[in-house]
Amino acid sequence: MKNICLYFQLHQPVRLRRYRFFDIGNDHYYYDDYANESNINKLAHTCYLPTNKILTDLLKRFKGKFSVAFSISGAMLDQLKIYAPEVIDSFKDMVKTGGVELLAETSASSLASVRDMEEFKRQVAAQVKAIEETFGQVPTAFRNTQLIYSDQIGEAVSAMGFKVMLAEGAKQTLGWKSPNYMYCNAIDPHLKVLARNYHLSDDIALRFSNQSWTEWPLTAQKYKSWIDGLPENEEIVNLFMDYETFGAVHSPETGIQEFLKALPNVFLEDKNYAFITPSKAAQKLQPVSAINVPSATSWVDEERDLTAWLGNEMQTEAVDKLYALAAKVARCTDAAILKDWQYLQASENFYFMGTKFFANGASHTYSSPYPTPYEAFINYMNILSDFAERLRAAVPDDDTNEIKALKAENDKLQSEVTNLEKQLVKAGLETPAKKAPAKRATRKTAVKADGDEAKEAKKTTRKKNAPKE
Repeated sequence: MKNICLYFQLHQPVRLRRYRFFDIGNDHYYYDDYANESNINKLAHTCYLPTNKILTDLLKRFKGKFSVAFSISGAMLDQLKIYAPEVIDSFKDMVKTGGVELLAETSASSLASVRDMEEFKRQVAAQVKAIEETFGQVPTAFRNTQLIYSDQIGEAVSAMGFKVMLAEGAKQTLGWKSPNYMYCNAIDPHLKVLARNYHLSDDIALRFSNQSWTEWPLTAQKYKSWIDGLPENEEIVNLFMDYETFGAVHSPETGIQEFLKALPNVFLEDKNYAFITPSKAAQKLQPVSAINVPSATSWVDEERDLTAWLGNEMQTEAVDKLYALAAKVARCTDAAILKDWQYLQASENFYFMGTKFFANGASHTYSSPYPTPYEAFINYMNILSDFAERLRAAVPDDDTNEIKALKAENDKLQSEVTNLEKQLVKAGLETPAKKAPAKRATRKTAVKADGDEAKEAKKTTRKKNAPKE
């Protein structure tokens, strides 16, 4: 039997406003509220609400047979609560069907996993808490920002208690291996790894409405026939994509939502197929081998690596300067600064600075609100400069603590020296210092003192015997 694992990701960055050099130190608000509200409302009505209804109806109709997984970033939850709370309510209704698994991820959809592991852990913990508080479900599966995965990241995720993690089935990861099996982390085999089948996923996510595509139009029956053609012993087909696929990337007029509605029907009519969530797949399937991923991979661009965010000097400088502030942010208690810290870490802020061309450049240009990558960089660095000034004011460098620490260290060393001296004395290797004896009076001095006393006595006797006038 083949298992179909459907996973959708929801994330939208909090878009930054145009922030000029002269705003630094004068204006501490960084966001384009109009653009954010317009974007969320548009997505809610063209994608989220209608697609949620389709999936909820399918989950009720095929109760126990159909299932789906989601991850929702912290930035996405924040914006939905402000601009479209009805979307959160519709997700709650879907979760109540029992056929939905919610995955953990970084709250900021950040690059923390490749820059600051402590910050990465803090964000994951915050997101787990947010999902539990909002939907009443504690995630046991993990999906990293942009599906970034490496052996080291997987090891850290396993240490946080997760049982399974999603990864891109990139060629540099799998080589000749098929993505249609369960794998495990090369360092910690307790963590199971699901590899995305990017060919079949992108047929829906990228190519569905492309009329120049040789397979256009794509129907649910045709799609199933491709999976029917896979080797019988391949256990699971992982279809991972952005949720915006259904109504935003491909408009409703393309038939994308009708395609999604028909998909479970054609698979569940065949007893050789079942739908499964990541955590249930981890319980059911055993790894066929470990996958070695020493260098991080992602699901973005043709390279499927980190060059979408760290591919040029502007991107590297921006990321480095941002995470150089992490230690000080960890000591900050200002709620506004901490929220800005989350939003400034969104990976899209660095993606917009990308200078890739040819096949990749089109996607960078299409999704960016900036005319050029250089303007994206300048705008971001202006904001980061103001943020750094606010952070310095909130968490000043404290020399007093450093002086106290040095004094304590000096006292400790002095005490150790004193103890060593005592041990040397006890061992007979050194005699204790003695006080010098008082000087003895010389004979000449004593005789002189006796003579003076005799003269003084004679004077007194004469005075007593003198005749009275």
